[in-house]
Amino acid sequence: MQPLISQKQDLVEQLFTETQSYLAHFFDTLNLDTLRGIVDRLLECKGTIFLSGVGKSGIVAKKIAMTMNSCGIKAGFLSPLDALHGDIGVISCDDVVLLLSKSGETDELLNLCPALRNKGASIIAVVSAELSRLTRAADLAIVLPVAKELCPFDIAPTTSTTVQLIFGDLVAMALMRAKKVTIDNFVLNHPAGQIGKRLTLKVADLMVRGDLLPLCRPDERLVDVLVELSNKKCGCVLIVDEEKHLLGLFTDGDLRRALQKHNAEALSLPIEQLMTKTPRSISSEALAYDAMKEMEANQKGAITSLVVVEQGMAVGLIRLHDIIQSGL
Repeated sequence: MQPLISQKQDLVEQLFTETQSYLAHFFDTLNLDTLRGIVDRLLECKGTIFLSGVGKSGIVAKKIAMTMNSCGIKAGFLSPLDALHGDIGVISCDDVVLLLSKSGETDELLNLCPALRNKGASIIAVVSAELSRLTRAADLAIVLPVAKELCPFDIAPTTSTTVQLIFGDLVAMALMRAKKVTIDNFVLNHPAGQIGKRLTLKVADLMVRGDLLPLCRPDERLVDVLVELSNKKCGCVLIVDEEKHLLGLFTDGDLRRALQKHNAEALSLPIEQLMTKTPRSISSEALAYDAMKEMEANQKGAITSLVVVEQGMAVGLIRLHDIIQSGL
């Protein structure tokens, strides 16, 4: 008898292969001309793109609407039941409504079609059955080919909902590119969470500045600089001239190397003999995320801080610790 683990592995491999086959069928047989026509119609939409569906298709419709909104494309989900009891009041003649249904025979969506037509809205049917009542009731229709559901009984929505999601993502990204949505537009729609922080949080928002910035003059002895290095707890000291032009950087690592090389005599040496004269730096207007990538760019020579420089002057210090603490 085959071990249970081997049976499970064989089952997973079989399902994986079946999924690949079903999705390949979708991509091989989807009518791209019809898809182009739908994208063109949505680009012409002067109002809102509404999506509707029942059950699992309804959940997919909500997801597609959310994706469109996040990309700056005005969209919304329309519950077919609620629409028939008053919510259809939000629909205008400038709107386009996509109705998602695998069978194309969903009663709630079929009952909604006459009401949508009375409001003057355009109707697009997104189905997996070409000869369906919903296809005939719509102004435009696209068939999403489904070879078979992954369900052993060919009943539970699996492949069909997957191709609906793919269709929705394709359409949303096509609209996003055609409308030339910029990164600035995208940022405005994602003010919170990690995406928002990556696209909005700047070095200036996190950097050490003012009296907290560890500074010293190039002629100061190492023994005197140690007080500044210890008190400011930044792991480094910025060496500047009287106008605060950056001359170099001295780190905890430099301290260890100086003591190993010069022993106790290092304490009497001027810091300009021990500093790194060309430290890596960044602008205060740069994104904090870019600062983090810069610090981690060279894994063999990774650093934990960057000097913030504006017009040659040291104005701050951004540390990897602070970036990580920000939740980036």
